[in-house]
Amino acid sequence: MTRYALTLEFDGGPFMGLQRQAHGPSVQQSVEDAVHAITGETAIMHAAGRTDAGVHALAMQAHVEIEKPFTPFRLMEAINAKLRPDPIAVTACEEVPDDWHARFSCIGRAYVYRIVNRRAPLTLERGKAWQVAKPLDAQAMHRAAQFLVGRHDFTTFRSVHCQAQSPLKTLDRLDVRREGEHVLIEAEARSFLHHQVRSMVGCLAMVGMGRWREEQVREALEARDRQALGLNAPPDGLYFVRAVYPGE
Repeated sequence: MTRYALTLEFDGGPFMGLQRQAHGPSVQQSVEDAVHAITGETAIMHAAGRTDAGVHALAMQAHVEIEKPFTPFRLMEAINAKLRPDPIAVTACEEVPDDWHARFSCIGRAYVYRIVNRRAPLTLERGKAWQVAKPLDAQAMHRAAQFLVGRHDFTTFRSVHCQAQSPLKTLDRLDVRREGEHVLIEAEARSFLHHQVRSMVGCLAMVGMGRWREEQVREALEARDRQALGLNAPPDGLYFVRAVYPGE
């Protein structure tokens, strides 16, 4: 049995999420079905993150175990061939030790949220970004974001369906910057609560639009109450961009 690490890129739009679901298609199901079609084996895919419906990935780390011998390149090519036409691609593949685990070995995760700040309708980025027509003050959003950096009780920014045992998380980085009509929010932590990034982005957008004072983000955090949340951003603009492992 050989364990292979896979780097996945996918458009989350057609899927109910990364994890296999009983009520609709998932990224996990597509990859596992592709592996079964190639090998005849029932392999379980484990991933570094558990993205929601509509959330995308540029470099999601995952792994599968297969008995049939493959070179990493041949396995990558075969999986990609079987994944078509699903919008999923294996962009890298390598053999890893048996004690390496895509989820449990991961010590850091990074996301980027993309906002297109313009009035004209989206064409090329429809479903791939959140369109906000009202002008956003990205500098005010960045200042407000710094209230959230560090170790806090993120109950306000946690989905009511979150299964984490504790709302305490350490947010290592939350930066906001503008690139032309795009406002990019970059978040890094060891792990995140369910909907945490989208909830933080929604409140920062309230600041950017002038509907919230910057200090209201801190007040919402300190409230430790989901009812204090200003806005939960849609999944369209959220991308999993990096998983970090020991030694990297």
